Parts: sequence; structure tokens; C-alpha cells
Amino acid sequence: MKPEDLKSPFIWEQRNILIQDRVLYVPDQCSSYDQFSFPGWAKEPVFSQERPVCIEYCSGNGAWIAAKASENRHQNWVAIERKFDRVRKIWSKLKNKQLDNLFVVCGEGYRVTHQYFPSESVESVYINFPDPWPKKRHAKHRIIQTPFVTEIWRILKKGGLLTLVTDDENYSQIMIEVVSAISGFEPLYPSPYFITDYPGYGTSYFEDLWREKGKTIRYHLFRKSLSEQTN
Repeated sequence: MKPEDLKSPFIWEQRNILIQDRVLYVPDQCSSYDQFSFPGWAKEPVFSQERPVCIEYCSGNGAWIAAKASENRHQNWVAIERKFDRVRKIWSKLKNKQLDNLFVVCGEGYRVTHQYFPSESVESVYINFPDPWPKKRHAKHRIIQTPFVTEIWRILKKGGLLTLVTDDENYSQIMIEVVSAISGFEPLYPSPYFITDYPGYGTSYFEDLWREKGKTIRYHLFRKSLSEQTN
């Protein structure tokens, strides 16, 4: 199937929250956020089987997560992407590879997580190459901010992992500072709290692009501690 085969289920004036053909649509500026009830991870039309749940935010065209879902059929994978054109590409990979363990969310990551995802229900969260928004006046657009990371802490099971990947040195330091400020997370790597080589991690469009340009990729891993959050 081609990306173009996925049609928007509504026009902008009639937008609402719905699940259709393995995609959860959570459009911006919608008045019905509270009217939708998320069915849970292990219930149709999300997943038909109860398996460990792994989420990738900022999934782009879905190359990384589709490969992971194909290689790890014992896990359920959730791709979250705000742009519909990219969602269509993820959806086409889901269909063509017959990935019944891959589900797509078309919506903004913080809103979807805060509004619908159950607490302590996710094994792993991945955020690969989020936009660093390097200019100070654009910093508010960065996904790695305290409210969002606090939501990630909430939905992760105890001992669950948060993986952040970037090629931007400044954003790397911001990631470390934001996550470290939440006492419920502990870094898996000692100072400087990242590694630059992660065999078997998988590749994506942006990783290939930045490596071709000679940039260093930084992988940051944090674990949700077994104690209660204090922040």
C-alpha cells in the first residue's frame, strides 16, 4: 500500500478524536479531548494481544520503528508523529510489512500522553532526533521539557527505560539537565551521561543523514527508579 492510500478521516471543521485503521487521530485545537476514552493497550482497535509496550515519539517516516516492530514481534510498538504526511508513510510500512504489533498516533506527543496513556503501562520510550529548535526564541517548541518528561516518567513501569538520541551537542546537554532534574530518573551511563556508539540500535533517515555529514550521534539512556517520584 502507498502512503496516499491513507485518507484523512475528517475535514478540519469536523475534526474529532477517533481510532481508524490502526491510527489514533488526536488533532490540534479540538474541543472533544475529554469525550474520548482510550481503550487501553491490550484491547482492539489498538492491540489484540497483551505484550510489552514501547513508544517512539517523533517517528518521522517510521523507518526505525517499523524495523524494530518487525524484529521484535513479542513487543507492541507505538509510533507518535504530529504531521499527517509522515503518519501516512508509517501506516504504509505497517500495512506492507503486516505489523499487527505496530500502532500509529497522529497527534502532539505531550497532549496524547497526558490525556490518554495509562500510568505505569509502558516498558520503553524512545525519542530519536527531536528538533533541537536551536534559537532561544523557539526553545518553547522543544519536546524535551519538564512537563513532558514528567509524563514519560508517569507512564513508564518501574525500571522502564527512556532513550534520547540527538546529533546536537547543545540539545544533548539540555536533555541531560531536564531529565536529571526529575528525581525519578537515573542515568545508565556515567558522566558525560551518553555514549556515541550503540551497536544494533537501528538507523533512521536522520541518523544516516547526520552520519554522512560527519556528525557525532549521542545516545542517552535513563531508567525509571524503583522508588516513588518526589518531583
